Amino acid sequence: MRQKSNINLYLIPNRLSESCFHDVLPQNVIKTIHGLQNFIVEDIRSARRFLSKIKHPEKIDNLLFRELNEHTSETDIENLQPFLLSADAGIITEAGVPGVADPGAAIVQLAHKNKIKVIPLVGPSSILLALMASGLNGQSFAFVGYLPVKKNERQEKIRFLERRSHSEKQTQIFIETPYRNNQLLEDILICCRLSTMLTIAADITGENEYIVTKTIKEWKTKMPELHKIPTVFLISSQNS
Repeated sequence: MRQKSNINLYLIPNRLSESCFHDVLPQNVIKTIHGLQNFIVEDIRSARRFLSKIKHPEKIDNLLFRELNEHTSETDIENLQPFLLSADAGIITEAGVPGVADPGAAIVQLAHKNKIKVIPLVGPSSILLALMASGLNGQSFAFVGYLPVKKNERQEKIRFLERRSHSEKQTQIFIETPYRNNQLLEDILICCRLSTMLTIAADITGENEYIVTKTIKEWKTKMPELHKIPTVFLISSQNS
């Protein structure tokens, strides 16, 4: 059996909105980040800004960065292994928590493969915060990520999720690229039964946070404007 590495990989959360970092990240998390020199990030420029905002004690130019995003190949991920094994490192996500609707999961897998201890740090998750505030079933739920881009495929998926929610008594959670939020909402209102519950959770932790749960019938009377606003959608048809 291979000896366990004494290296740690920290999963670093990020804010969801323009709220103050100190409002959403515990002080002990910020202290842990201050102790790291190596970072794996989606975008180096935004990661540097993040570390400057939380007043990393080291000069930012002296910190080491490696990029990991949707364009990173499997070969490039494997090539990050020496970087991971050289010292404790942190994955910085662009928003929310690493590894959840986030490319950081690939590095977490690599860490486990190399017996590196993975340490998740506390921070805001839009998925869990939306579920907490929805009033829908928090005992059984599924996050299904992004729905199909093509309208007919998206509508078919919405109907499937509603049926699954009803048959499994399970809350279904999904997201969309913010500039397509309004189209997704329109499709939900077209496809779902009038009695199905829908939660719209927009700009979570932000100045204009909006989290409301109503039936599809009630939503049809007035649709909120969601264009370019980060939003989580939850549906439940247990009572329909």
